[in-house]
Parts: sequence; structure tokens; C-alpha cells
Amino acid sequence: MADPKPEEISHPPTDQLQGLEYCIDSNPSWGEAIALGFQHYILALGTAVMIPSFLVPLMGGTDGDKVRVVQTLLFVEGINTLLQTLFGTRLPTVIGGSWAFMVPIISIIHDSSLQRITDPHVRFVNTMRAIQGALIVASSVQIILGYSQLWAICSRFFSPLGTAPVIALVGFGLLDRGFPVVGRCVEIGIPMLILFVAFSQYLKHFQMKQLPVLERFAFLISVTIIWAYAHLLTASGAYRHHPELTQKNCRTDRANLISTAPWIKIPYPLQWGAPTFDAGHAFGMMAAVLVSLIESTGAYKAASRLASATPPPAHVLSRGIGWQGIGILLDGLFGTVTGSTVSVENIGLLGSTRVGSRRVIQISAGFMIFFSMLGKFGALFASIPFTIFAAVYCVMFGLVASVGLSFLQFTNMNSLRNLFITGVSMFLGLSIPEYFREYTTAAFHSPAHTKAGWFNDFLNTIFLSSPTVALIVAVFLDNTLDIKDSARDRGMPWWAKFRTFKGDSRNEEFYTLPFNLNRFFPPS
Repeated sequence: MADPKPEEISHPPTDQLQGLEYCIDSNPSWGEAIALGFQHYILALGTAVMIPSFLVPLMGGTDGDKVRVVQTLLFVEGINTLLQTLFGTRLPTVIGGSWAFMVPIISIIHDSSLQRITDPHVRFVNTMRAIQGALIVASSVQIILGYSQLWAICSRFFSPLGTAPVIALVGFGLLDRGFPVVGRCVEIGIPMLILFVAFSQYLKHFQMKQLPVLERFAFLISVTIIWAYAHLLTASGAYRHHPELTQKNCRTDRANLISTAPWIKIPYPLQWGAPTFDAGHAFGMMAAVLVSLIESTGAYKAASRLASATPPPAHVLSRGIGWQGIGILLDGLFGTVTGSTVSVENIGLLGSTRVGSRRVIQISAGFMIFFSMLGKFGALFASIPFTIFAAVYCVMFGLVASVGLSFLQFTNMNSLRNLFITGVSMFLGLSIPEYFREYTTAAFHSPAHTKAGWFNDFLNTIFLSSPTVALIVAVFLDNTLDIKDSARDRGMPWWAKFRTFKGDSRNEEFYTLPFNLNRFFPPS
């Protein structure tokens, strides 16, 4: 038997991911695009409902307040997504609410001056205004780093080797949002996970009128079936004698969103009153804005791969961060209770559907704005149990993480130096945040526990983020360890042409601003 040829053993690296049906600037038919946009909207609802459902009760808010916050968050998500896809990176990314802001927000909620307020509604409004003020001030970090091109300068130190662990942990770092939540209601979560994998992978070749319906709309079909099944279990009294926590995670009638939602309500700036400003709150929030910046950087690179585009040049990446800062400013003005970042689950859906079209994401932004104003209809979809979303997150987050690992194809993974950097940065990126979580659970306070609350919030926010820890470790090691003769091993010859806008002719196709705006903002 003849020895296999080298090309039969290994696969050559490819700049653009192959196998997608539609890339960033190609579009499905209008009917298919609208259905796919609606699917992205439904997926984005998970985080948009989870964050207010967790924070608003802590602030003293009612179910009615929670509905208003969910509506506001969705409304601003739609605006930010349109801004990012039109004028930012122009990648097909949904800009949604971020969990990275939890530490400084919870610190504001527990501020003694707010806790002394006895009236729950007054405490809710005052807390919201304090969060708004902190977000408005902290947004300046991304605005300055983005529009000054400082982040572009920083990002030129990121090689494929240093980038891969960051993108991987954008997905793997969210592991606590996956199966641990599915386990709270396995009779709904596990069927959802099995059904989604079956439709999107094993039955993906099933076609109707030459359209792979099950692959393209696996999430929408699975959600409809499992949601109906969950409603049947609820109506039949299957959870009547179960603990309160089980009922909350399994029943379809515990969200209290539909009954309290108004028919029509248009969110507007300063709807909760004038924001209040506190230096300590703002400094703590700045750490969350930095974390959001780093996580979004990894997410943008993952989105470019799943949209079959080239990696965004430093100039484009910095432009996107600037617009994301504008998005956080809008979060503060409208009062969304949290800041913005790229929605990781929606990036995963690009790969699952094999549709990386920018137009689809812009249509989903339209759905967000439309249903946020029609309260009852939006609340109907938002009452889907969290367990159903968590089952899909198990696939979406894993898919995004694997995209990060795919960047290692441009490096020499037979190098002990590269193996050391990759392994250590990924392990510490998972291990250090886990230490911070376990310490906080056991001691009822985090490892950083000084009298300066803003300092505690800053450190705890940074080290609770897996991608941020991975970036610190990977970029430091990659730029200091045996740097002299390692450019080729790090993947820099391949990376060099994507560091500037004019380095590759395809950049113009993917990242040029619309309406001929590049005349006024020439790329570098």
C-alpha cells in the first residue's frame, strides 16, 4: 500500500471558513431572511429577559418594572445592532445585554445609601438612576479607545496564537450558563438539546422546495415543540407539588410578563428620571466596560470567521469598539440596567444555520425594536422558560469556542513554546475565575475585599472574566517569551496582511462603510 501524500494527511489553512451557504454580503430570499431574522430575535430574548429577571427584584422592582426594563433593553439592543452592522465593524453581530456588568451593578444595588430607602419603588428608581450614571461615565472608556484608534494600536500585539485562547474562552467561559441551567429542569432541557442537535446536524439534508428547512430553522422548530410540551406539562399540573425553584424553571406561567406588559409602550431616554453620578460607581463600571471590550474583540473575530469574512483589520475593530461605547452610552440614557456586548449565542447561530448574512441580523434588529414597543406580543415570546435557551447555549457557546481553536491552524502547534502559551492561558482563563466564584460563595465576599469598594469591583470584574484573564496571560507570554525567532510559529506572516485595511483586497468588500462614508472616514 502506497504511503499517503502530505495533502491527504493534513488540511491547508484557509483565510475564510468554507461551507457557509450565505456569507456576510450575500443574502437569502426576503422570506427566508425575515424568518432567519425572527429566529435570531427569539434567541436574543434569552439574555434580554434573564438579566432583568435577576436584577430588577434585587433593586426593589415589581413585575411591571421588570417588563419595562426588558422592553427597554430589547429596544436599545435593536438600535445598537443596527448601528454596529451599518457603521461599526459591519459584521453580522447582535449587540445584547452583558453579564460582565454584574459585579459593579450588584455593588450599586447594595450601596448603603440606597438600601436605607424603605419604599421599594423609590429604591428601584434611585438604583436605576445610579446605574445609568455609572454606565454613562464608563462608556467614555470604549468611546475614547475606539475612536482614538488606541485599541487598534493595542490589537496589533495580538497574534493568532494570542487570539485563539481569548476567542475560545468567549464560548467556554460561559459554561455556567449552559448545562447547569439545563439541569434545573431536565425534562424540558434535555429534550430541547437532543431535538436541536438532531434537526441541525443529523437531519440537515432534509429539504422542502430546495430549502434545508430543519437545518436552517432548527432552533425555531425545536423551541416551538418544546415550548408546547412545557405548556402541556404546566397545564396538566405536573409541577403542582414540586419545589418553588423547579416550578420557576419549568412552568410556562411563572414569568409574569404577559399579564403586566402594556399593549403599547415606547421606551425613551431618561424615562426613569435624571441619572445620578458617583465616582466610586463609575470606576467600578469602567472595569466592566474593559471586560466587555475584550470579550467583544474575541466575539468580532469569531463572527468574521462564521460570516466567511476575513479577520477585521485593526482600524475596523477599533471603529466597532467606538460604536459599542456609544451603545453603552445609550444603555445609560435609556436605563437598560446593564451594558452592552456582542451576543455570543447569536454568533453561534450563524454557524448552526450556515447563514452569515448581515441583512438577516439587521432584520432581527427590526424585530427587537418592533416587539419591544408592542408589549403584550413581546412578552408572549419572552415567557419561554430559561431552560430552553440554556439547552441551545450548550451548542452555540461550544461552536464559538471551537472557532477560536480554529485560529491555531495558522500557528505551529508542534512548538513547545506555543503549546505552553495556549495551555497555560486557557487553563488560567478557566481556573482563576472559578477561584473567584468559589471564594465568593464560601466567604460571602470576593478575594479583593478592601475598604475601597470601587477597587474591589474593578479587580473582581476583571478576574471573573475568562476571556480577559486569557488575554492578559496569552498576550503577555506571546510578546515576551522567545519573541526573537518565533514570528512564523506565532502565525504573524499570515496575520500581517489583515492588520491594515489595505493589506488585503477583500477587506474593502466586507468592511467599507455604506453611503460612501469612507470619503469622510478614510481607513488606515
